[in-house]
Amino acid sequence: MRLIACTEEAHSGAILAILNEAIVNSTALYDYKPRTPENMVTWFATKRAGGFPVIGAVDDNGKLLGFASYGTFRAFPAYKYTVEHSVYVDAAHRGEGLGRTLMEAIVAEAIAREVHVMVGAIDASNAGSIALHERLGFTHAGTVQQAGFKFGRWLDVAFYQRILATPLNPVDG
Repeated sequence: MRLIACTEEAHSGAILAILNEAIVNSTALYDYKPRTPENMVTWFATKRAGGFPVIGAVDDNGKLLGFASYGTFRAFPAYKYTVEHSVYVDAAHRGEGLGRTLMEAIVAEAIAREVHVMVGAIDASNAGSIALHERLGFTHAGTVQQAGFKFGRWLDVAFYQRILATPLNPVDG
């Protein structure tokens, strides 16, 4: 396994498949319908426009096993040092440590790009993701109860954050 920078041309289809599996079979994403290839065009355009990384884990044959990224937390200027991240692993490769590897890589990338706060919005019943975040130094910042409704039930979303030591010299504006 190795880490790579994902590109739209090479990885859009694999990222779409990973996301759609999570949409259909889990509460990791609060979407109802699988996304389309057109959605991925917009997704990658947003990542490019914001200068946001998309880090992938690939096997020896180049097959994407999972990915991590981050993007805008809130669309107001004073939030410029805060991002919301996500990490998804192909269902066939969960439990192999890829989530941790990808999380460590996306945190390192955030530090290199002088992010100050990383936020993860996690379904409160996702004990595995919560434990992973806690092992990596994220702390619980609050839970919004009944924030979503999927699979016939209300879903609580828990926010986990990690404050990074960057930037050294933050500026207004």
